[in-house]
Amino acid sequence: MKIGGIMQVEKPCRVSRSFTQHLCASADQVFPLLCPVREGEWVKDWRPKLVISESGVAEPGCIFVTPGIPEDALWLMTVHDPVDHRLEILKIIPGMVIGTINVALAADGESACTADITYAYTALSEHGKRALKEFTKEHFKGFMKTWESELNHFLRTGEKLVASGPDGGS
Repeated sequence: MKIGGIMQVEKPCRVSRSFTQHLCASADQVFPLLCPVREGEWVKDWRPKLVISESGVAEPGCIFVTPGIPEDALWLMTVHDPVDHRLEILKIIPGMVIGTINVALAADGESACTADITYAYTALSEHGKRALKEFTKEHFKGFMKTWESELNHFLRTGEKLVASGPDGGS
């Protein structure tokens, strides 16, 4: 709907996906690894083009840019709480989508934790709407299982997982 020929108002096209990971280390050990710089130690193909940070690692107001098609993704860390082990990131792919990523870690025994992760996106264009249709539950679950595998492998070995796939084997 156009209002006065200037402003367009429309119903949002949104998708939200959540997943709980089970990690083999405490929240205190895991939380520092959820960082645009430190993720390079354990995430396959994670290569931000730019990280803007006073401390050199994750912090409130940290900005990072990752390469993408059709546009690079812009990320802003809006919440970074190492005491409560929570973070929120605003992610924008210009002309396509805007969204938030929320992660909350919780103890799961003495030497393990869970990570409750939610990605919520809103389309900014027809291209964004098509992308959200591809952001299926199955796609998100596969992505989360791969992330869980990579992080658990790093936590156990101190090395990046070389094999791909949710089980680490294929």
